[in-house]
Amino acid sequence: MGTLDWIVVGGYFFVMVAIGYWSRGRIKNIADFFTAGGRMPWWLSGISHHMSGYSAVMFVAFAAEAYRLGLTVYVWWSLTIGVGVGIGAFLWAGAWNRLRAKHGVKSPLEYLARRYNVPAQQLMAWAGAALKVVDIAAKWVAVALLLQGFAGVDVKLGILLVGVVTMVYSVLGGLWADALTDFGQFIIQGLAGIAMFIAVAAHFGGIDFMWEIWDRLPESHSDPLSGQYTLIFFMALFLIKTLEYNGGMWNLAQRYMAAPSGAAAKRSALLSSALWLIWPLVLFFPMWAAPLIVPGMEANAEQAYVEMGKAMLPAGMVGLVLAGFFSHTMAMVSSDANVISAVITRDMLPRLWKRATRLSEPAQLQLARITTFAFIGLSMTIALTADTKGFVLKVVIALVAATMGPIAIPLMLGLLPWFRRIGPTAAIASVIGGLATWAYLYVEQQNKTEWVTQAVIVSAPLVVSLVLYLVVGLLKPEPSADRDALVGSLQRDDPDVPSDAAIRA
Repeated sequence: MGTLDWIVVGGYFFVMVAIGYWSRGRIKNIADFFTAGGRMPWWLSGISHHMSGYSAVMFVAFAAEAYRLGLTVYVWWSLTIGVGVGIGAFLWAGAWNRLRAKHGVKSPLEYLARRYNVPAQQLMAWAGAALKVVDIAAKWVAVALLLQGFAGVDVKLGILLVGVVTMVYSVLGGLWADALTDFGQFIIQGLAGIAMFIAVAAHFGGIDFMWEIWDRLPESHSDPLSGQYTLIFFMALFLIKTLEYNGGMWNLAQRYMAAPSGAAAKRSALLSSALWLIWPLVLFFPMWAAPLIVPGMEANAEQAYVEMGKAMLPAGMVGLVLAGFFSHTMAMVSSDANVISAVITRDMLPRLWKRATRLSEPAQLQLARITTFAFIGLSMTIALTADTKGFVLKVVIALVAATMGPIAIPLMLGLLPWFRRIGPTAAIASVIGGLATWAYLYVEQQNKTEWVTQAVIVSAPLVVSLVLYLVVGLLKPEPSADRDALVGSLQRDDPDVPSDAAIRA
């Protein structure tokens, strides 16, 4: 990287911190910090939802799979998310918003104590928080590997550099800072992605490369599903991503909660869905073409995108692409930190420290900032002590994808009216059964058991969790007038819910 590239990266970091400082003035209480007070325009909510859904992992682990296997990574990753979020626009987006508007909920898990009971809520809170810490550690490693590849910066120094900047604006500005930096990062990512796409098109002599490269790549690279990514894997991941990206990944539920109304949240989801279906194609085509530009990197495919960028982009553009990588990771981490802070502050601490429920508004806001700082610091510590080789893909697929289903099923299905008779017994059995299945399979995978494939370790915990939720709920229904009233209230906006225009006024 040259001087101009470093100026671009440094300017990016400065802008992110400045946005955090500016957003601090908009934060008056924890409702502002966690849900933007329900005043976020639907289009900003939708862009923020999209940006918060992926990180530099795409340019490390997923780019490596695109290099080795081709088209399949778009099919089982981006396509599943785009279609799943589109479905969720009609099922979940409005319900999340109405939890805030009608019930004053500030954390996605806050409603679980009423929907099920406190033990069910705490089980999901602790399991999900532990999962998120490791997940974000993988994101730090991914972006640090990219910084090392482009600029030769030590991985540990890269983790500290990106982590500290993210920590500053997340702690200062809450969800407003997250959303505004998401929008800025969306612009930067757009410029960086288009720059790389144009560079690759120019290398091959025009836009025709999009369909001509497949004749020069191995035949299997055009297969929708290939390698370890089977039909079973695809079906399991589709259900997982539908749950995860509609609120099972807690930070994405916040984006819907921050919109002015349920109808606005639905529009946010549809915008995010469209972006998921279209934009990753711009990002993936250079990755699919990479074997023709930087061949022979199968053994070190995680660095393929880096090598291609260094070979093809002029001074300044390398820095812009690297800033785009940062934007992915910082968007996801800051939003995760905010929602984990909400869960800790609203759902976990009050059960451990009774005084937390009696804190003043300023004290609650201070506590939220402290927990945000602690979460980011802990995830950075894990990343700094991890063995980075293969860490990213292992965490994202073998851990996060495999355990997200058991944690998300009671959370997400509990919002829908068809499951209103299912109570805490089924919810607890679902989470414990699914996580126990994953733990057993993970041990077997480490022991090199042949039948424990990637498809099995991703799909089995999800199936066990779903079956337990439905079967236990059917055999032991736990109807409640209060639960019926809660779920019923989430199905439509009240007539007096203000519009986007009224909110802006």
